[in-house]
Amino acid sequence: MTSVAGLVSCGVWLRERGVDHELARRFGHLKRDPRVVYPMECQMRLIMDAFLAGEGSVFGLEALAADPLFVHLAGGIVPSLDTVYADLGRFGAPEVESLEAMVAEHGLARLGAYRGAWAHLDIDTTVCPHDTEQLEGAVPGPNPRYHGRPSYHPMLARVAELGTIVGAELRPGDRGLGAEDVPRIRSWVRRAKQQLRKGTELCVRIDAGGDCAEILEAIHQEQAFYLVKARITPDVLRAMTADARWKTTDRDADLRPIRQVTELPFAREVWAARGLDVRVIAVRSIERHGRQLPLPGSDRDWTVQVFLTNRVDDPDEIAWDYDGRAGIEPLIAELKGAWAIGLAASASFLANHAVFLLKLLCHNLLDRYAREMFSMAASWRTPWRRRLLIRAPGRISCSGRRRVLHLLPGSPIAFQRE
Repeated sequence: MTSVAGLVSCGVWLRERGVDHELARRFGHLKRDPRVVYPMECQMRLIMDAFLAGEGSVFGLEALAADPLFVHLAGGIVPSLDTVYADLGRFGAPEVESLEAMVAEHGLARLGAYRGAWAHLDIDTTVCPHDTEQLEGAVPGPNPRYHGRPSYHPMLARVAELGTIVGAELRPGDRGLGAEDVPRIRSWVRRAKQQLRKGTELCVRIDAGGDCAEILEAIHQEQAFYLVKARITPDVLRAMTADARWKTTDRDADLRPIRQVTELPFAREVWAARGLDVRVIAVRSIERHGRQLPLPGSDRDWTVQVFLTNRVDDPDEIAWDYDGRAGIEPLIAELKGAWAIGLAASASFLANHAVFLLKLLCHNLLDRYAREMFSMAASWRTPWRRRLLIRAPGRISCSGRRRVLHLLPGSPIAFQRE
């Protein structure tokens, strides 16, 4: 009996899409000795199968070693954890970069078929706390929720229209979003634009961490648009309270304004020094949560948001468009809950980075597999996809040299293979 019968059909699909060949081409050089028993690409596929089956750590191989189908797919025996950890320690910076490019390749696979006027690249960071400082790069950071705790601070990018990860970097816990990330953000924007069809514009959406002149300049130089939430500094507050040209865009049942927008005549000094022409759009509202803005002579509790952009369309539409960036937060929550991207595999930072990227690669591959082969699961989250497509019960029968996998009647992955 097996509880991971779906790994067979998923593995066949992966092989037909060239994933096995790509792993061998990119990472086979890490174990070149002809006496090698477990080639690097096979070890990576073994770990990926464990992640697809729902294990959140490499140690989960111990539990799956009791499943006869998983053992058969591993080549007849599951290697010891010491061997797996040693192989993860073989990853260097070039291999990590190659693996990140592979994650993006599968995350962008469907972007060329997208026909909308706008594609959105959402960039966000998250904190992955740990209970020990013995992990390389796990240091306390500025996040107030995990104050003083060692952590990693990964940065992720998704294409909103696809729901897939198209860029990822595991970073030390004391690293924030700023000028140091410009080369990485620039590369993500460039490769996303390369996949877009002619006539589709790319808009990069970032929270207040993106209020950095170097980041804005890099996105603009890549001929992409940006939409960034501004930091509410005192000079921004003064500009909003001094400006009275608010345009009402929505009213309540008593015809009282509940949403107003304006374009502020405001510019930071660093923007002028870099020749940046940034539009500053302010939105104040009664119904949404945000920072309260006390307005002289007003008896209403307005909340305010300020956005920076190089787009030229309607200010209210630009402000509404930013709300779509919120979709990256449940995606990150799914990656933490269903894929356990916050767990560390070893004390080595590069090994942890490799495992982090392998989990994101599995997320993108499972998304492609579900959308291409099972249309009913196209919009499902990972736990339901995994339950239907991977964690399926089955029975293995042997007759002579044939092994046949029997599935429940009516199962969407019902078939028989040797």
